[in-house]
Amino acid sequence: MPLFDLPFEQLKTYLPERVEPPDFDAFWQQTLNEARSFPLNARFEPVDYGLRTLETFDVTFNGYGGQPIKGWLLLPVQRSAPLPCVVEYIGYGGGRGFVTDWLLWASAGFAHLVMDTRGQGSSWRIGETPDPESDGSDPHYPGFMTRGILNPQHYYYRRVFTDAVRAIEAARSFPAVDAAHIAVTGGSQGGGISLAAAALQPDVEIAMPDVPFLCHYRRATELIDTLPYDEISRYCKTHRDKVDVVFRTLSYFDGVNFAVRAKAQALFSVGLMDEICPPSTVFAAYNHYAGPKQIKVWEYNHHEGGEGYQTIEKLKFLTSLWC
Repeated sequence: MPLFDLPFEQLKTYLPERVEPPDFDAFWQQTLNEARSFPLNARFEPVDYGLRTLETFDVTFNGYGGQPIKGWLLLPVQRSAPLPCVVEYIGYGGGRGFVTDWLLWASAGFAHLVMDTRGQGSSWRIGETPDPESDGSDPHYPGFMTRGILNPQHYYYRRVFTDAVRAIEAARSFPAVDAAHIAVTGGSQGGGISLAAAALQPDVEIAMPDVPFLCHYRRATELIDTLPYDEISRYCKTHRDKVDVVFRTLSYFDGVNFAVRAKAQALFSVGLMDEICPPSTVFAAYNHYAGPKQIKVWEYNHHEGGEGYQTIEKLKFLTSLWC
């Protein structure tokens, strides 16, 4: 798709009015308090995948509702002190896969915790974390965008964003991790989760959301008809009388509302031809972002964004701050 959104000069200053429920902060504080009433119970089981330079662990910790969430932890074998840690979240429909899918950050000398996404992992990389709150709790094919969408207490991403915060706490509990130096990152859905985690865990140092999903929902559904946002559009097309209720629920989970609360040093990315997460939805979050920030713009790219080029930018960004 060629350029279809606002001109770049307008994107740079695009600052839409936020729609935020008055109890946004109280809602999330109550949610996290409930989650923390359960023991974290983070477990790190060594696993051997034949990686001579990396130490690897099968991770389980308790997330939303005290429910077990899977993950991986990777560390360089050669280390002399606790390491800064990158906590990574996964794109829509994907799961944690195999530990061999996640070699970058530990190879660069950092600790790396990958969080499996509850209920997902049946589209493009396998997952192993069920979502007991949903019917048919085993990982399954999307969509997830409308699960519980009529009530923020029951909405799917209430559970996922809570899991994301608990993943940071799990990483910090491991002795080889420097708890003071945490970065969050991910692409697409992982980028949206990163924004939420950086806001809900305000002492996170660094956030690197790539082509973030879950931002500025209403504009996305009015601008494009591609999945996953189209799951919401189709729901509203059928449930004509529920449109206002839907977007009230989504306002509790909008990356734009998390962005104004996040203070971590941030590196965003955006593809100006992205028909999955339109550029204006990314810039809405970026321009509202409260902390120090920069954005890498990929002019001729779609939802893949910068891919390997962006990885290099992220490595430079992290090493400039941590090394």
